[in-house]
Amino acid sequence: MRRGALAVLGAVALALLTACAGSDRPSIVGGTTLQVTSPDLAAIKAKSDVPNCPKVSGGQVDGGMPSITLECLGGGRSVDLAGLRGPMIVNFWQAYCGPCRKEMPALAAYARSHPSVQVLGVDYLDVQPAAALKLARDSKVAYPLVADPEGHLAGRRPLTRIPGLPFTAYLDASGRVVHVEAVPMTSVQDVAEAAQKYLGTGG
Repeated sequence: MRRGALAVLGAVALALLTACAGSDRPSIVGGTTLQVTSPDLAAIKAKSDVPNCPKVSGGQVDGGMPSITLECLGGGRSVDLAGLRGPMIVNFWQAYCGPCRKEMPALAAYARSHPSVQVLGVDYLDVQPAAALKLARDSKVAYPLVADPEGHLAGRRPLTRIPGLPFTAYLDASGRVVHVEAVPMTSVQDVAEAAQKYLGTGG
């Protein structure tokens, strides 16, 4: 079998191993860190409703997201997560995680109907950024997406170890993480109820 075919099979195998399971292992193929920005990825993003990543200016807050800067999936400004302020839902997912694929349309619909609550997606430990963008496009995602292919957020407080995907963090107006959980949401009502419970937002 040719080396190119072996590399592709290795990437697919790694994707299947990491999907829906927490892991501290970097997502690399052939010793090279995956690229989450490229002309090809930008072209896919351009055909979707996924916007550019938000401009943040706030600094680190006690109990807030870790000060890690992630690239915008498909291109755009990078985001220092420490500057995020809510109310916000930060959702961790992967392209081939079954529960993530079911949850994304619900999050997308919620984000469209509840503009007072921001949503940010984190494509986490994912070896298939093109597939991730296509999933977002097909799910009608209209909220920004960043990428953490190497798992820099693993073990970083207040997230601690990410036990599985999908994984969601809820941020209040000050930027403090008020709740985290690895519980899939399969309907707009599920998302609305979680936002009301953890962020105090209206249904």
